[in-house]
Amino acid sequence: MSDPSAAVQPLLQARQVREYTDEPVDPAQLGALADVARWSGSSQNSQPWRFILIRETATLRTIAEAGVPQTRSLLTARAAIAIAVAEEKGRGISRAYDEGRAAERILVGASMLGLGAGVAWLVADVRPKVGELLGVPEPYFVRTVVALGHPTQRARQPKSSPGDARLPREETVFEERWGG
Repeated sequence: MSDPSAAVQPLLQARQVREYTDEPVDPAQLGALADVARWSGSSQNSQPWRFILIRETATLRTIAEAGVPQTRSLLTARAAIAIAVAEEKGRGISRAYDEGRAAERILVGASMLGLGAGVAWLVADVRPKVGELLGVPEPYFVRTVVALGHPTQRARQPKSSPGDARLPREETVFEERWGG
């Protein structure tokens, strides 16, 4: 491979988007993202998540209003993927890790498809209402909903000056030992 940086460019370009146009998300794109999610890695290949594809505007807005500010991306989203995981004693950390892996892959996949995505987090007291709205059976619950849509022009604008979006590499990446 001649330029490794070019190969990973889609990963470097993916970012949170929280404001979308009225243009609908193509059902084939939503299906492709569902497959990206279900093919995410998981601890011991347990595949602990279940994914709920949401296209109904009323459902998206109800979830948004229930959990603002963490769910503000759902106020204008045209679709979303809710990630449900089971509450299992002793598995909370691995389930959250697996859930995060799937959410990040949806976000990167959306970027590769020319869509925007934003991870919305449901705080504990909002989860039962959203679970009921989406028909999620016990012991499953939804903590993460990935908002999807076509970014507005404003949302496409960089939020930081070039080079300022991340800490410098020398402050975050070390060779062999911390600070080395």
